[in-house]
Amino acid sequence: MPDPSAALPSGLLAGGGDLEPGTILAAYRAGIFPWPDATGTLYWWSPDPRAVLPLDGMHVSHSLRRTLRRGRLTITTDRAFADVIAGCADRADGTWITPEMLVAYTRLHELGWAHSVEVWDGDRLAGGLYGVAVGGLFAAESMFHRVRDASKMALVALVEHLLSRGLALLDVQLRTPHLASLGVVEVPRVEYLRRLAAALARRPTF
Repeated sequence: MPDPSAALPSGLLAGGGDLEPGTILAAYRAGIFPWPDATGTLYWWSPDPRAVLPLDGMHVSHSLRRTLRRGRLTITTDRAFADVIAGCADRADGTWITPEMLVAYTRLHELGWAHSVEVWDGDRLAGGLYGVAVGGLFAAESMFHRVRDASKMALVALVEHLLSRGLALLDVQLRTPHLASLGVVEVPRVEYLRRLAAALARRPTF
């Protein structure tokens, strides 16, 4: 993998390559992630700063707490990975989850590396998220909702799950206003790589 410090100010590090499981996992271990452009061309990124959600720093609003207490929606893990990634890819404004990315991450799930959190309204998938766990790192890739607060509920459940299993670093790649409202912060790349090395030294089981 290329040196992350060689990335452009935009975070772009390299183009091309493949989406084989070993390639993707090596990228995550190096602080790099794949992100195709609108044409489907594959690029590799290592932004500076990097967005992370401190596991002890998620902001849970009063309204979200009420939704969680009601218990109308139920939460599972790894029950419907294919449906979750398909839901994340189904966006009216377009998606970077190309057919090739969908196949690659489904393969990672089959191999035990990629995982999903599902939120259900009865038998209907109301929302969820997916990402990749490597050592003590969970690299969150995308989330979606069809019912209000469902994706936020999935994130709360993910944080609780990571804490219970001993994972240490939740990477969300880039901060958006929505993610910032949930507690996501930015750290310099050098600090992210330091935290990543410490997380990879752990051997938890998702």
